[in-house]
Amino acid sequence: MHVPKLFWADAVLTATYLLNRMPSRVLKGKSPFEIFFADKSPFFVPLKVFGCVSFVHNLNPSRDKLDPRAHKCIFLGYSRTQKVYRCYSPSLHKYFVSADVTFFEDVPYYSPQGGQLQESILSSPVIPTSIPFAPQAPPISQVYVRRRHHGVPLVPPLVESPPLLPSSASTSTDLPLPQSTSNLDLPIALRKSKRTCTEHPISNFVSFDHLSSSFKAFSLSVSSIVVPKSYREALSYPGWRKAMAEKMHALDLNHTWDLVHKPAGTSIVGCRWVFTVKQNPDGTVDRLKARLVAKGFTQTYGLDYTETFSPVAKLNSIRIIISLTANLDWPLHQLDAKTPFCMVIFMRLYTWLNHLGLSPRGIVSHGMTRSQADHSVFFKKTKIGIVILVVYVDDIVITGSDKEGIQILINHLSSSFLTKYLGKLHYFLGIEVARSKAGISLSQRKYTLDILQDTGYLGSKPVATPMESNLKLMPDEGDFIDDPDIYCRLVGKLIYLTITRPDISYAVSVVSQFMTNPRVPHMNAVIRILKYLKNAPGRGLFYRSSGHLRIEGYTDADWVGSPSDRKSTTGYCTFIGGNLVTWRSKKQSVVARSSAEAEYRAMAHTTCELTWLRTVLQEFGLLTQGPTPLYCDNQAAIHIASNPVFHERTKHIEVDCHFVRSKVESKDIITPFVPSGSQLADIFTKALPKNAIDSICSKLGVIDIYSPA
Repeated sequence: MHVPKLFWADAVLTATYLLNRMPSRVLKGKSPFEIFFADKSPFFVPLKVFGCVSFVHNLNPSRDKLDPRAHKCIFLGYSRTQKVYRCYSPSLHKYFVSADVTFFEDVPYYSPQGGQLQESILSSPVIPTSIPFAPQAPPISQVYVRRRHHGVPLVPPLVESPPLLPSSASTSTDLPLPQSTSNLDLPIALRKSKRTCTEHPISNFVSFDHLSSSFKAFSLSVSSIVVPKSYREALSYPGWRKAMAEKMHALDLNHTWDLVHKPAGTSIVGCRWVFTVKQNPDGTVDRLKARLVAKGFTQTYGLDYTETFSPVAKLNSIRIIISLTANLDWPLHQLDAKTPFCMVIFMRLYTWLNHLGLSPRGIVSHGMTRSQADHSVFFKKTKIGIVILVVYVDDIVITGSDKEGIQILINHLSSSFLTKYLGKLHYFLGIEVARSKAGISLSQRKYTLDILQDTGYLGSKPVATPMESNLKLMPDEGDFIDDPDIYCRLVGKLIYLTITRPDISYAVSVVSQFMTNPRVPHMNAVIRILKYLKNAPGRGLFYRSSGHLRIEGYTDADWVGSPSDRKSTTGYCTFIGGNLVTWRSKKQSVVARSSAEAEYRAMAHTTCELTWLRTVLQEFGLLTQGPTPLYCDNQAAIHIASNPVFHERTKHIEVDCHFVRSKVESKDIITPFVPSGSQLADIFTKALPKNAIDSICSKLGVIDIYSPA
């Protein structure tokens, strides 16, 4: 590598860094680093080619839209104290130490002749993936296939991973593949061979052998689809340009906005494009869809707005309805609204952004009743049974016992509003829905694999638990990470993953407490969750028919579990018809003076959840007679909930916590005792060993239909 003498010292340091981590014959195949630090990983970050072109993300908070988003630098090595890279910008005469770096390892910053900047950057070729579809999988059109990821992993996996999930689908005629560039003229050090994961390939953890042929084809089709993440990326493909043009035409027909002068003292709310792919029941692409959404996060509460409205169904409501569907053998249908069902204030609007005729008033006019428990759930009781409709922006799910009434509603929505029938429910909000005679499975397999792929952990060694049993994270221990935004984005993705993964709820709840100032130990805890997900990417919920619709709840608390503020952790889970529908892991807002008080506060939170579930089933006319059991493993808390005793322990507790006592007196709730060994909510209050996690998960109905075993 021909670099100026200015960087020779960096070259020596990098060479020393690598030599100390290479196995030695003198040390019997071990490296010097391994001899001194046997319990540490030798590489803090993935290795890169010294002297290559790199782009360091510009994190300057005062950066405006005209400033560059990244600085072009030369890669000079690794930090000895942090999990970051060292880069230098000759134009700015400045060193950068960052983990948010994009590398072009095949492009030297200085040409082989020396002294000249290499101006051209090789573009990343779009390559199709390699594992073929099942024969039943139809070809995918208008959607580009997965590209090789060039982002920087947070920390290095053990080996470089292969493409995520391959596809033999033919590339669209609108998307020609660029010609690959030969590396023969580059120095030998830059000719990197393609390595594959041999120790922990993803094929050891994901299998389609146990799926039906139709759902196997659907799953493989879903795995091959990748949507653009930016407007500029979408412009490269005619299919997405057409989708954006259709969206703008629909907004124009609705007279969504009008051009006006900016009022004094007001903030302008920007917008961005969000893309998705609508699929047919067999997995084929129905159409590409583009949404124009407002950047509401740029507004300030109290200054730009005072209240918010989200026209989406609660995810808890969706799980409740799927549990009812599994128990009562109802059909599940899906529709798609051409223009999203939402009303979002966008800049200075003349009407509403994305205004749709499919409004609550339009649905109610058809005889549907809006649920008071969830305003995005509608139902209609008929002579035969009931019809239930759930709206989540532009995704609509319909179920019920009245099949004729369901068909009438589908025809009404298709003829009166801009909706399209997509058949039986298979894919909803990134959740893969598989149905068989045994029950209904919910999984976020593709979403999990995408997270592992984006962070570079698809080939990493998995771990058996999401969090170490004795780990106590403190808010002020460890070094700050260089880019807190990476931490926040990753934790946000994990929070969404808990929709079908209750086994990671406690660990995600813990790491989400450090979003403001994340440090290295917090990032390490997040990385462990990723490695745990690698162990079973297809794990999810399974709903079966239990022959009843009883509501049950389990509640638990970990007294003074937080080492920093000595607050306790509330954990609960609830069931309808034997199927897990809601759960939560949350730190309590005040310090409990005793374990009984912590358990009593947890009981109060769970009672609120059980009361809401009773309201939902009562509206549908499906509430079973009798009180709802709330299982607790603390006798003192049960006695406090049953009668006003232990005055010295309870006189300081807030009045709202005694809500559980009133429900017990009205016989809506009963509080039977359950031994600690049978307490299912234990997984939401503390980090458990592998055997305990597996045992509780089996009782919660958490299975992996994609398991190779």
